[in-house]
Amino acid sequence: MAREKLNAVKVRQSPAGKYGDGGGLWLVKRDKDTGSWMLRMSVHGRLRHMGLGSIAEVSLAEARAAAQKWRAVLREGRDPIQERERQRRDAARNLHLLADVARDAYEARQAGLKGDGKAGRWFSPLEIHVLPKLGKTPVAEIDQIAIRDVLRVIWKAKSATAEKALQRLGIVMKHAAALGYPVDLQAVDKAKALLGAQGHEVQNIPSLPWRDVPAFYASVGDGSVTHLALRLLILTGLRSAPIRFMRADHIEGDVLTVPAELMKAQRGKAMPFRVPLTPEMLAVIEEAKRHARDGFLFPSVKKGVISDATMARLMERREMEARPHGFRSSLRVWLAERGCPRDIAEMILAHSVMGKVEASYQRSDLLDIRRSWLDRWARFVVTGKDEASVEAPAGAEVIPMQAVAHG
Repeated sequence: MAREKLNAVKVRQSPAGKYGDGGGLWLVKRDKDTGSWMLRMSVHGRLRHMGLGSIAEVSLAEARAAAQKWRAVLREGRDPIQERERQRRDAARNLHLLADVARDAYEARQAGLKGDGKAGRWFSPLEIHVLPKLGKTPVAEIDQIAIRDVLRVIWKAKSATAEKALQRLGIVMKHAAALGYPVDLQAVDKAKALLGAQGHEVQNIPSLPWRDVPAFYASVGDGSVTHLALRLLILTGLRSAPIRFMRADHIEGDVLTVPAELMKAQRGKAMPFRVPLTPEMLAVIEEAKRHARDGFLFPSVKKGVISDATMARLMERREMEARPHGFRSSLRVWLAERGCPRDIAEMILAHSVMGKVEASYQRSDLLDIRRSWLDRWARFVVTGKDEASVEAPAGAEVIPMQAVAHG
């Protein structure tokens, strides 16, 4: 240990060499103008040297304070160098921003989303309503107050979107915890409690009255990708994704098999769905094949497939209140008013109407019966003329789901 203490002048003017300040603190000068601080100590019987920074950035007083701090750690039986590394790791962990973790969580789930999440629906509630205000906040600092404050403005005005944003944020927080970041996993639930009841009514997507569908169908007949996609959406009653991402190899004969990843999950699990193709549907598909690119029947102008908004914009430009998804409602109401059994109508729309026991008995997807109803719907849509009620195909037996024995 050096006997003479350093001072600011010695630190500044001393030539190259090593100069002790006592207590294991040393000044190491490379030349007159440059040098660094070093703390020498014995850790568990081993001589260790711990750098404390350069003289250009750390003053003598700061070096002495740092040396005192790490000597206290050593007296507690801990290795100061290992302890400093641990603190640095913790600090780095705490600086992970919510925006970065949210993006990482989204990418981790992307393969399980419809179309690999390319439509952006999963991420958009966060991107639009949460990240602009909280994106640059370290994820470890996100608490229920911050979440409440950012979602309060849309909690009642845009209740469905707010619920989605909260649900996605919960997933992001769990993802952060899995990465080892110190987050409050209860923050989302506590924020929901603070936000209180929404007191909202679910707003259905506007639909076109079924009597007006033939006129609209006739108006989208220029053979463009958008018009053809709308026609097939109307005829099949499918949601947007199975239409937009339809490929020629999804079709075999007069049956379209929609892959599970393009179907909405029922009870947490999406399943492939077979659609009987009527002559009118096949004609639309045949016309769409001339637009096909990379296997997709409804490609966009630049790359990929048409967006979910493309068809909606066409209706918006015509100043229509109805939206493409509403044609499912048009079809459903038409089926009900024409006497279609509820279970068949729900199956046409790919809704799940069976419990586990019922599903174990009902092995058929009633393709031929659904074909009869969709063929009648297609003739109505094309001609505007309705027909008598549909009869079941020869040999087919319609079994109401509620009549199936339970055990």
